[in-house]
Amino acid sequence: MPDSDSPGVIVLPPVLFAGTLAIGLLVQWLHPISIWRGAITLWLGMALCAASGWLALWARRTMKQAGTNINPLRPATALVTGGPFRFTRNPLYLSLVLLYLGLTLAVNGLWPLVLFFPLLVVLHYGVIAREERYLESKFGDAYRNYRASVRRWL
Repeated sequence: MPDSDSPGVIVLPPVLFAGTLAIGLLVQWLHPISIWRGAITLWLGMALCAASGWLALWARRTMKQAGTNINPLRPATALVTGGPFRFTRNPLYLSLVLLYLGLTLAVNGLWPLVLFFPLLVVLHYGVIAREERYLESKFGDAYRNYRASVRRWL
């Protein structure tokens, strides 16, 4: 029986991203199609991966300082609005997007890029929309005010 004090996400976001990337890389290995010629994709990919790591660490530290759970299967104990949450309501998911795109560019693979768009649909409806409903029911006006002042992504 699922915990009633949780957003009820359909999949843990890291599992969603890793699974989708693994499928994309497998298809890429079986039927390689490059995104671009030249080393620019490798360097751009590495830069996105570095930015992803920095953002993830900042967001995790901010959530820990606020005393709330990072795992979306656990209850939220505080509404976090500081640190990277001042700029985006989903910095950890943004970091996963940057990591996914960075790795896709680093391997110069079209198939992981093709799977990126269905991944975003699942992330939106299966994770983010559920979390937003949960946070609104748990924190009420405080969350509605935060949502009105901070964009979902950037």
